[in-house]
Amino acid sequence: MNIPTAIPSSSFIRRLAHPRQDVKPLVAPDYTELDDRKLAALAASGREAAFRELLARYERPVFSLVYRMVRNRTLAEDLAQEAFIRAFNAISSYKPSYKFSNWILKIANNHTIDYLRKRKLDTISIDGSPNATTNEEVGRTRLSLESGDESPQEYVENRELGGQIESAIGTLREEYRTAVLLRHVEGYAYEEIAEIMDVPLGTVKTYLHRARGELKQRLAHLAS
Repeated sequence: MNIPTAIPSSSFIRRLAHPRQDVKPLVAPDYTELDDRKLAALAASGREAAFRELLARYERPVFSLVYRMVRNRTLAEDLAQEAFIRAFNAISSYKPSYKFSNWILKIANNHTIDYLRKRKLDTISIDGSPNATTNEEVGRTRLSLESGDESPQEYVENRELGGQIESAIGTLREEYRTAVLLRHVEGYAYEEIAEIMDVPLGTVKTYLHRARGELKQRLAHLAS
């Protein structure tokens, strides 16, 4: 800790002890009460507390998306951190007309896709989203194949089937994979997916249609 060596003047001490009545003290804003757009503006002006609040709000959703794409927790943490660094370095370019959540997820998605293309990783997760905080949320975000009344043998078979679906999704091109994740796992609306992926709405529907077609072909042997 740095200890100041200069001795405050007596007039400075008096001002602290007897502040002027016509001057209102500066009160730090409660950043948890501010909306994303206001926080982004404050962050762009250099307010570290605003950066921290945005990080607290979106570190889990960003990590969730990245984790489901790379299926490796350590790698997902690294990529998510890098995505946040990119986002905060470009915070001044954020346009308030867009949802901040979509803006930062777009950066995370693009960064992860760039990594996957360079590394040629074919990974995906069918387990519940790591962003889920309750068993209900886990179940809702899982590509679930099991039922509550299945036997242990059926459970094992369903998990094996899930692994084949997981592998099939992992072979999709990156754009199709992202669209499937955002729509069928994270539950985003078509319009939000279009904003996150920075493509027209019709393109999102095309991605999903083609992804489903490819998955149907690659998993056709399961129906036989």
